[in-house]
Amino acid sequence: MKKILIAIIVIIVLLLASTIVSPILIIAEDADEGTPGIDMAATVGLGGFNWIYPGSSYNANGETLHNIHLIDPENPYGAARDIMEYTYHVSPHIIVSINNDAAEAIFGVNIVDDIRANDAYNGYAGSENVAGTMSRGDAVGTAMANDGMNVFEIPLQLLLGNIRFHFA
Repeated sequence: MKKILIAIIVIIVLLLASTIVSPILIIAEDADEGTPGIDMAATVGLGGFNWIYPGSSYNANGETLHNIHLIDPENPYGAARDIMEYTYHVSPHIIVSINNDAAEAIFGVNIVDDIRANDAYNGYAGSENVAGTMSRGDAVGTAMANDGMNVFEIPLQLLLGNIRFHFA
């Protein structure tokens, strides 16, 4: 048990130390769309926490962060890093992907519905038909705050593979 605790502390220290060099990119992957897509992202680093909207994040060819699995199926996280470099001039070396199962386990089964209820789908045609009034980042932040967080699910979701670390 002592070795596990030391390993967890070492991992946390290494993750925090890596933010000195570059921010960590956290992406919410949705595999329920057929081809997996990125629904939301955020960077965490010395500059703080910043929401990243995948549809507004693109590479030199205009390909978006939302479609990294289509851009480069063999190395989607390398494509994500390239997009972050092109759009935001940051080079994340650690990318943390979280799928819907992990999000629901950590924030509750209604997290996706709560986000969609507040999200105005800014930037999408037909957004006037959507009841939400918030940007995607605000909708995610509000849902996470309102639904609460079960931190004890994080290690379990890591073990289940629902939260994964990718090194770019």
